[in-house]
Amino acid sequence: MNFQRGKRHEELEINFIPLIDVLLVIIIFLIISATFSRTNELQINLPTAEANAPQDKPLMIEVAVDATGKYSINGKALADGTVTGIGAALQAAATGGKEPTIVISADAKSTHQSVVNVMEASRVAGYTHITFATQAGNSN
Repeated sequence: MNFQRGKRHEELEINFIPLIDVLLVIIIFLIISATFSRTNELQINLPTAEANAPQDKPLMIEVAVDATGKYSINGKALADGTVTGIGAALQAAATGGKEPTIVISADAKSTHQSVVNVMEASRVAGYTHITFATQAGNSN
């Protein structure tokens, strides 16, 4: 018994979306797995150079400032803590013809003025290379 006599059959359709998805995956796979020949390589001959002997280590003068404001240069305590006294001690510590690098090792509790005094003494003595020594901190 056929109860659906008057109903028309729907036309069958082919769904192309899954076919396009599969083709795209195949194309991507082929592009990724293909080996490309390198036809545009440049042949470069790098230049050579003769290296000079390494220069001597730069002269470094270490100026230590403790928490009470006392100074020492290269481990020798200074009696005169004025700018002129520090400058004279820096000039005495600078041996040789090249300009030294002044390394300021200041205590964390030293006053700002004592560090500025060392910087001013370096400027008066004519030394412009100044750096500060630090230590790695603990991030607790």
